[in-house]
Amino acid sequence: MKLLAPVALLAGALLTTTAWAAPNVVASIKPVHSLVSAVMAGVGEPTLIVKGSASPHTYALRPSDAGALESADLVFWTGHGMELFLADALETLAGNATVVELADSPGITLLPVREGGAFEPHSHEGEDHAHEGEHDHAHGEEGDMHFWLDPENAKLMVTQIATALAKADPENAAAYEANAATEILALDALETELTATLAPVADKPFIVFHDAYQYFEARFGLTLAGSVTVTPDVLPGAARIDELKARVAGLGATCVFAEPNFEPTIISAITEGTRAKSGVLDPEGGALTEGPTLYSDLLRGLAASLVDCLN
Repeated sequence: MKLLAPVALLAGALLTTTAWAAPNVVASIKPVHSLVSAVMAGVGEPTLIVKGSASPHTYALRPSDAGALESADLVFWTGHGMELFLADALETLAGNATVVELADSPGITLLPVREGGAFEPHSHEGEDHAHEGEHDHAHGEEGDMHFWLDPENAKLMVTQIATALAKADPENAAAYEANAATEILALDALETELTATLAPVADKPFIVFHDAYQYFEARFGLTLAGSVTVTPDVLPGAARIDELKARVAGLGATCVFAEPNFEPTIISAITEGTRAKSGVLDPEGGALTEGPTLYSDLLRGLAASLVDCLN
């Protein structure tokens, strides 16, 4: 009996650990990983696919990514149209996992992809920045997949993440629900903070490298005048550059923003001979450290860059 007791205790401990172990969770990009990390706080940590300063627009899966997908219980991604490198891999490598497409989160509305180049002047007076019911795209239809840049959408994502985790791991459901409630309160406070931060520059037009920011623009009433390209892996031709340069000159002093992973010389070509300044915006948090605070750091960074340049 003296020999059996430690064995029995060890077996009991292993059973307890197994029963309460967190599921293997994989998140596609940093903003998604950040929100999943916040919901899983104190229970487990998700694995991130697109690490460091890599871009989901040009990413290629590594062997370690394939291994993570093969052992995953849950995979969170934005959906078809953003992480193109994942579409086939989810079917071939993550066949045993529950795949959660956050673009399908209840309540999220996808805005249509704009053509790029110079946009028409846009008035936000009296506009419902949530765009509820305005451009509700069914799965498979083309839509702008940068929806995480609206904190209202982030709250819907958090709710969906908590629901999926609780279903996969009912033993920790209470923790997921509590963490989600805390994160939603933090997102409410973040939205209030950024509304005040961005108000002084809301009417100052600017141009971005690629059209990733219309959710942020709509939520905070900003004046985006155009984008250099629709997708950063397809550079514009001379006609679009000339169009944007004329747009900048016509608007007077403004800003043209590059991105960390894509800083072509066309930014200087557009601003040359004008009063426009240049800056950098990072819609995916490539320069930020992954983790639960990355999402708020990302949005604060966008606001700070806009204010610094537009002021």
